[in-house]
Amino acid sequence: MVTYAFYKRILDIAISFPALLLLSPIFLLIAIAIMLESPGSPFFLQERAGLHGHPFRIIKFRSMIKNASSIGPWQTATNDPRIIHVGKFLRISSLDELPQLWNVLVGDMSLVGPRPEVPARKPAYRPADWQARHRVRPGITGLAQVSGRSNLSEAIQLRYDLTYAAHPTLIGDVIILFKTLWIVLCRTGTN
Repeated sequence: MVTYAFYKRILDIAISFPALLLLSPIFLLIAIAIMLESPGSPFFLQERAGLHGHPFRIIKFRSMIKNASSIGPWQTATNDPRIIHVGKFLRISSLDELPQLWNVLVGDMSLVGPRPEVPARKPAYRPADWQARHRVRPGITGLAQVSGRSNLSEAIQLRYDLTYAAHPTLIGDVIILFKTLWIVLCRTGTN
């Protein structure tokens, strides 16, 4: 597992650092588009549970109106009225997730792993499942995302997350990354 963790971290840095540099002009355009439609920061920051449940702040492009969390539920639904027009495009294209490359670079996240959970959701898990799910760093993408994405029930997503956390491999991560690219290009399973 130590060797896997070492090579996984190298892969995370080798992809996230150049990606942040190459995508910076696109980041700027997205930020401007968000601010033109909806006043406020173009970024959405939220506390999430990381490796071993330690909290960190995830960064995403803001796809909803300012203070959306105080207006409705923490989870969005299809055609959620809080989503701004630019945000709909960002979600369909998954561009809203790109700033998480920073979380990967600094070590809060990995490219591949279970999606980072909101700490307030911990009571919804059995303690053993919460602990098992957080044995690995959370990821921008993961086994659940390439196996159905938003179309899966919470129970099935958890099963995929636990399967990944119990048996992570570098080759498995590479396969998940390629599947993610295909799913993003096909724009399936988003809301």
